Amino acid sequence: MSFAQTLAHRAEQIDAELANLFVAGPAAATPSRLREAMRHALLGGGKRLRPFLVIESAYLFGAGAPEAAASAAAIECIHSYSLAHDDLPSMDNDATRRGHPTVWKAFDEWTAILAGDGLLTLAFEILADPSAHPDPAVRASLSLLLARASGSAGMVGGQALDLAWEKLDSTSPATADQVRELQSMKTGALITCACEMGAVIGGADDEARRALRTYGNALGFAFQIADDLLDAEGDSSKTGKAVAKDKALGKATLVELWGPGRCRDLLAELQNDCRAALAPFGDKATTLIATAEFVATRDR
Repeated sequence: MSFAQTLAHRAEQIDAELANLFVAGPAAATPSRLREAMRHALLGGGKRLRPFLVIESAYLFGAGAPEAAASAAAIECIHSYSLAHDDLPSMDNDATRRGHPTVWKAFDEWTAILAGDGLLTLAFEILADPSAHPDPAVRASLSLLLARASGSAGMVGGQALDLAWEKLDSTSPATADQVRELQSMKTGALITCACEMGAVIGGADDEARRALRTYGNALGFAFQIADDLLDAEGDSSKTGKAVAKDKALGKATLVELWGPGRCRDLLAELQNDCRAALAPFGDKATTLIATAEFVATRDR
């Protein structure tokens, strides 16, 4: 299969796993309106990149989609909760996501907040269940990784830094180092976590886990630069969300600070970093190497 076909195939598997959460899984007993809002946030499309990374990283160590399914579902619940909250009027005030109305637009603000809360806690319910992995030490390790990556020192902290620059009217412009810090927390932490979760599922040793973290760090950085380029130059009909928002809101990005040309050069360097980190895995890493190319060249 081509990379695009592999990504689409994994997305179908992941979507089936996510949909089942509301049928026979832990979210089945959720009150109907809240359940539909959570479904809207979780099943509204998307590339499913983070769960894809969990599965493909686990594959490096002999584990496959069945062994990684629960962790893949959990990390996508976290990602989707963050989008439901980020889109709120009090945060990024977005009306469309993935070509559809955002959760607060489709329902209302309070329902969107509760839907995000529901998905956040659902993620850890999934990981804590014995069906996620037979070894309780592995379940604990996966939960700790995800909590650290998504919490106040990770994704939530990055969003706080991002909003502070926008809404508190800082008198001094953000530096490249400050932008890099908030982006590594807001976006990069969860992508790196996805890669390392796959290594944990596969029973990788410390050296292999470090290699996956290095790959994840470079991939997360590339993802954010590509995202900023899309906001600056992209087509909303392809991206499925508003573009040119960062400049209008005065948000600092590396594209704004360094220019598109330098950022494209950096994307090429980051692809090389990804390949170098995966070199010890040989041909098994072909799909993850292709993922780095996809991230750096995507148009949506």
